[in-house]
Amino acid sequence: MNMVNLTIDGVSVSVPSSYTVLEAAKEAGIKIPTLCYLKDVNQAGACRICLVEIEKARALAAACVMPVSEGMVVHTNSPKVRDTRKNTLEMILSDHNVDCLSCIRNQNCELQTLSQEYGIRKVTFSGVKSSSVMDTKSFSIVRDSSKCVKCGRCVAACQKQSIGLLSFLNRGFETTVGPAFDISMADAPCIYCGQCIVACPVGALYEKEETEQVWNAINDPSKHVVMQVAPAVRAAIGEEFGLPIGTRATGKMFAAIKRLGADKVYDTNFGADLTIMEEGTELINRIKNGGVLPMITSCSPGWVRFCEFYFPEFIPNLSTCKSPHEMEGAIIKTFYAQKNGIDPKDIFVVSVMPCTSKKTEAEREQLVNKDGLKDVDCVITTRELARMIREAGIDFKSLPDDGPDSDLLGEYTGAGVIFGATGGVMEAALRTVADILENKDLPDFEYTQVRGVEADVKEATVNLAGKDIKVAVAHSTAAARKLLDSIKDGTNNDYAFIEVMGCSGGCVCGGGQPIIDAQTLMSIDIRAERAKALYEEDKILPERKSHKNSQINKLYEEFLGEPNGHLSHELLHTSYSKREIYPDSVLED
Repeated sequence: MNMVNLTIDGVSVSVPSSYTVLEAAKEAGIKIPTLCYLKDVNQAGACRICLVEIEKARALAAACVMPVSEGMVVHTNSPKVRDTRKNTLEMILSDHNVDCLSCIRNQNCELQTLSQEYGIRKVTFSGVKSSSVMDTKSFSIVRDSSKCVKCGRCVAACQKQSIGLLSFLNRGFETTVGPAFDISMADAPCIYCGQCIVACPVGALYEKEETEQVWNAINDPSKHVVMQVAPAVRAAIGEEFGLPIGTRATGKMFAAIKRLGADKVYDTNFGADLTIMEEGTELINRIKNGGVLPMITSCSPGWVRFCEFYFPEFIPNLSTCKSPHEMEGAIIKTFYAQKNGIDPKDIFVVSVMPCTSKKTEAEREQLVNKDGLKDVDCVITTRELARMIREAGIDFKSLPDDGPDSDLLGEYTGAGVIFGATGGVMEAALRTVADILENKDLPDFEYTQVRGVEADVKEATVNLAGKDIKVAVAHSTAAARKLLDSIKDGTNNDYAFIEVMGCSGGCVCGGGQPIIDAQTLMSIDIRAERAKALYEEDKILPERKSHKNSQINKLYEEFLGEPNGHLSHELLHTSYSKREIYPDSVLED
């Protein structure tokens, strides 16, 4: 590796020649402030907050894009640098909605933090502000352009997802960021993955809040509120309360949710185990009966929308299984309701998800039952759950550990837990499918070849009952596009089973998870750290295969009959349809 030597603020440092000044300063333990920079997403040098002074250079340079060179001498804290940064911040603030106290990102805003660090007490620049848009039509994402700092991070994140929905619109002072033709996010071909939200340094993009609906249901004596929580939430919720990134906070999470006042609290891992029973059986049937292959997972609603919009020819390949929380919602409003003598109309199901796309998924007409009831009534993100916990005055870190309610739907296996990490659905399915085909409890069931985030597309060949089966795992829609294109052009045409997650790293890095600032992301891979928490829980559970969940087996014995049976298809399976990217009706409006 070619190394270069330079000096930053009097500190000598030797770094690879491929580094930027920003990366070199990080190695030297020197913090250079940033706003538009986001590691592996956006390196544009546009905001000018990271400007540094380089000896013998004619002008200040943007550290995030300035390459290092041998003998370079850099000053990151000179009076000229500080004054320039402060003036830049004041100019940004002069066209910014500074109603910080009511902003959803209050105390977790990079612009607010920079303003504090640089001691800005007043904005010396004043004048007319640029026009703004408040778009609240979508079920998942709110866009408030009055908060936008035009850093481009959301644009870059959307491009990295290989969607490119968001872009800079107009010119000069009226430049803004939004979908093409400045249409609503509700009308755009958005998959609602929420990666734009977690990339945004301010409050210009955020999830459509539903906490008020949850509080109303909890406080309504006529409503029986059942809350379920996804596996990935336990790997991140602690971060909202100061715990290290990747802390497994399962016990405190359940203790906190119970204190909110729901009538029952369950784990969506039960729904994940149920999904494996249905999906695994579906895969076996497709392989044995000449069904459409490769079969592709359907538990990620962002990926499903991506398929419906951009690759509709692969709709027949999608598993017909509903996602785990929708399956669990359907069971709560049928089996659970019957067992407890409750009218399903009086049950209010709340899903706590790491995903913003789940909000729109819950509104799909295919997920409304014959009585006109949605499987899931309300979806809140990990961030929204954290807000509810704070609002309730609960001291999260001091809570004793607890678990989900144990009756009917309370059991789950390690296979259900790992659903939250990329490769987890694939591994969970293989654990069960292998046992069923071999008709025995196989001792070797960790399929580590489908784990990890090093590659965006992972391939493996697994032997199931003497037959080699080729599988693949893609995490992010950009990875999905690459994989599907290779299938279309004939490069890869021998897969039997594919897992796709809409977000890089899987659900642990969904658009509804805690937002980590850009400075922290420079030194940690949150995908790997959060995934560790799930595999840790998988290891300690008494059962690690979905078909060994005794309550799942009882559900089939007493209610469903058999996987992929008539009632299962009615309650647990769904359908998909092609979506127009920019229909004329939208553009005409």
